[in-house]
Amino acid sequence: MKQNRYTFNVLSRVMLALGVLGGGAWATLQLLGGVPSPTLPLGQREDLDPTLTGEPAPNPSPQTFAQAANVPRGLFNYGGGAAWAPIRREMTPALQSAWPEFQLRYTQPPLGSPGSTPAIQMLLKDELAFVQSDRGLTEAEFEQARRRGLTLRQAPTALDALVVAAHPDLPLEGLTLLQLRSIYSGKINNWRQIGGPDLPVIPYSRALSTGGAAEQFQREILQGAEFAPNVQIARDTTQALRLIAQNPGGVYYGSGAAIIGQCTVKPLALGRGPQSLVAPYIAPLVPPQDCPRRRNQVNQTAIRSGDYPFTRRLFVIIKENGQADEEAGRAFAELALTEQGQQLIEQAGLTPLR
Repeated sequence: MKQNRYTFNVLSRVMLALGVLGGGAWATLQLLGGVPSPTLPLGQREDLDPTLTGEPAPNPSPQTFAQAANVPRGLFNYGGGAAWAPIRREMTPALQSAWPEFQLRYTQPPLGSPGSTPAIQMLLKDELAFVQSDRGLTEAEFEQARRRGLTLRQAPTALDALVVAAHPDLPLEGLTLLQLRSIYSGKINNWRQIGGPDLPVIPYSRALSTGGAAEQFQREILQGAEFAPNVQIARDTTQALRLIAQNPGGVYYGSGAAIIGQCTVKPLALGRGPQSLVAPYIAPLVPPQDCPRRRNQVNQTAIRSGDYPFTRRLFVIIKENGQADEEAGRAFAELALTEQGQQLIEQAGLTPLR
């Protein structure tokens, strides 16, 4: 018995010594580069910035606008989608304060309504330095850029919920995605068909030519089909919401930042099925008589988790031409991704990526 106990003690000490030596050897090899660090899944690598297409990020993102580097001087034209409007309102004063010589001028197309698609076309014609887009680039746009000798890069900066707005008196909590598709394809033309009042449905949309929400709606909700003839085209979200406030049968979809906090319309929950409706706002719904003293707030948790079924990413489209335009686009994307920029994006009613 004593012999066994002695043998066990000796073996234990040997194993402990080997463990210490092994740990030291492993640490030494790590320092010398002899043993590679374990590879993390995409998006978790500490040495990669997933927002700029996976390029190495030598330094951590700055926390404030004032701490940013490589911000160019000059006046730069930019354009973009309506979903960026609340971000522009929040970010512009802070940017001007931190970098007064980085001057940005929002530029609309000479004809037609502003939007992501017209702005990207202006970028390809060298009429803009960069674009604030509410959708990703298409393969056709990448090809257009290649034919012009340009490389375009897109940097995601925020998440946005696409929200359906209705008249506050409509006695419906929400819609399924199938019901929404049926409304805009013309199969549902009276609210009575889905449990509402005997009232004609009047759907509104922005023009497809503006891109952004309209393109995504046609692609994902209508699955490529055309809008029904009874869909009325609004110039912009402001006009559409004004029409809905005047029309009990009206319905519209657009950026959650522009809809959720409004007093004159009601944001509807959406779901993949009737038992899975998810509100884009934090419940309970604020009654119109309490607004603007209280306003509905964005349901950031449901948007981040993907429980809310209709979302999109917002991008800064950067023109890689080795000139000041590229510097301006990269600088704006990096500023939007600072801690200060992400906080301002949340204040604007969108969901930050960081």
